[in-house]
Amino acid sequence: QVQLVESGGGLVQAGDSLRLSCSASGRPFSIYAMGWFRQAPGKEREFVADITWSGDRSYYADSVKGRFTVSRDNAKNTLTLQMNTLKPEDTAVYYCAAGGRQRFPQIRPSEYAYWGQGTQVTVSS
Repeated sequence: QVQLVESGGGLVQAGDSLRLSCSASGRPFSIYAMGWFRQAPGKEREFVADITWSGDRSYYADSVKGRFTVSRDNAKNTLTLQMNTLKPEDTAVYYCAAGGRQRFPQIRPSEYAYWGQGTQVTVSS
């Protein structure tokens, strides 16, 4: 299995940027497709972005398309989510997740086997 630890969350103002990181350990990171999800209070966990095991393709939720960029460095076992032009509605706990490579994109939480503990992102207006 793989262990995932997110970092980089915080409190920012609308329009600011944040860069989230997800560090992986355990099984080889490169065998997994990776995703970012978020969960706001009282809401279900929702898909944000995913990226193939090789990093050659990525897919985004419409709500973040053009503002967020997902990337990975398999040599450093790291997944990154660059978030620009943040909005108050982006406020949530952000999770990285590791899943299989059966298909792309993978937008449902059930398609991911391993999860980090989450990092809080709060965007004030």
